[in-house]
Amino acid sequence: MMELLTSPEAWAALLTLTALEIVLGIDNVIFISVIVTRIPEPQAKRARQIGLALALIFRIMLLSVLVWLIGLTQPVITVRDLAFSWRDIILIGGGLFLIAKATHEIHAEVEAREAEHDEQPKANAFFWVILQIIVVDLVFSLDSIITAIGMAEDIEIMVAAVVIACFVMYVSSGPVSRFVAEHPTTKMLALAFLVLIGVALVADGFQFHIPRGYIYFAMLFAAAVELFNVLARRNRRKVAR
Repeated sequence: MMELLTSPEAWAALLTLTALEIVLGIDNVIFISVIVTRIPEPQAKRARQIGLALALIFRIMLLSVLVWLIGLTQPVITVRDLAFSWRDIILIGGGLFLIAKATHEIHAEVEAREAEHDEQPKANAFFWVILQIIVVDLVFSLDSIITAIGMAEDIEIMVAAVVIACFVMYVSSGPVSRFVAEHPTTKMLALAFLVLIGVALVADGFQFHIPRGYIYFAMLFAAAVELFNVLARRNRRKVAR
């Protein structure tokens, strides 16, 4: 352990892996921020805390079973020229879930906003929010840890990077969730991001890798445009008053 603390290579690996884990955690934060807008704020805060705690637990659990996790990348089903591993199947299932969930939420926002505002929150809404967060946490955790295995050799570095990244996710999730809740157009943009992320996961499952740099650049550009729109609307309100 002392050797790792005094090794420049170990610190470089930690910084690189932490940055990567934070970037990969953006998907998780976006999903949680969108899904918790369906429940009252006190429950939403608790759901965020539970969801991010589960994300940390799942990642550390997966790190503790590295041999089994690497085995998930071995082919188990072959369809014509395509060989699918359990990882591929999980990514395809998770991607389809994200696409379906985001499409459902977009429909609810566009077609049924008035009806939904008139309805009281269902008693079991909190339970279903947590269940959906668990499903997505598992998918993102699997993808995140398999990426970490390819970048670092020491389990201590992987655990430290995951813990730091989850802490950053926890700190950022609250402001992101409040911003999404206060600005309906940003929620629609976040749902579009989830569709994009879902498509990328499905593509990965079919061994067609879409470079994440392209996806994150598109998300960053769209978010920057939306930020300017939010600022413009705020300035118009000030002038009107």
